[in-house]
Amino acid sequence: MKARIAASILSADFARLGEEVRAVVAAGADLVHFDVMDNHYVPNLTVGPLVCKAIRPHVTVPIDVHLMVEPVDRIVADFAEAGANIVSFHPEASRHVDRTIDLIHGHGMRAGLAFNPATPLTFLDYVLEKLDLILIMSVNPGFGGQSFIRAVLPKIRAARERVVARGRDVWIEVDGGIKTDNIGEVAAAGADTFVAGSAIFSHEDYRTVIGEMRARVAQSHAVSARVA
Repeated sequence: MKARIAASILSADFARLGEEVRAVVAAGADLVHFDVMDNHYVPNLTVGPLVCKAIRPHVTVPIDVHLMVEPVDRIVADFAEAGANIVSFHPEASRHVDRTIDLIHGHGMRAGLAFNPATPLTFLDYVLEKLDLILIMSVNPGFGGQSFIRAVLPKIRAARERVVARGRDVWIEVDGGIKTDNIGEVAAAGADTFVAGSAIFSHEDYRTVIGEMRARVAQSHAVSARVA
């Protein structure tokens, strides 16, 4: 299973954002993760399509947008125009989840559904066939630098089981408190895409920390293979 590292720019130095995204991609990040908060769905206000458009020329990997906004449909087209490649949204923030997924696909982007720690996976019963990504929050959304909530590990396993049972090629992304000391456990639970913000951007050497994360994931996969 391929491990993808998504570097969350929420923890980057915004005074040097173009330089930061170039550096983290050069260091081996597979995705640039873009957290959009509206001070309505979540208690924080971050960035919007204009910033996404500004960094697009500096990014040679997909831009992975996580919409923590309500409502979501109005802003989907704006992010498509700004150069986003993947858009994930929360089911609670959409009046019609299926329609929002179609809207994202209609703008040529991959679609993801995001689940807060206490949001049940039952929405997947009706839309999994349309999804490209399942985003599982391992913190309550709104702020970077929070501690990983271990209670989401069974949810990650359950999401992986659903994907396997349907025979779907759907990424399982985990966001919140991901660090080198827990990424192996998260991988063992079934995640293949890992959002890391402060764990990367607080480190002096982005390449070293991303390499260590990949090594921990590979080690976890090796252990799982031996057990199996």
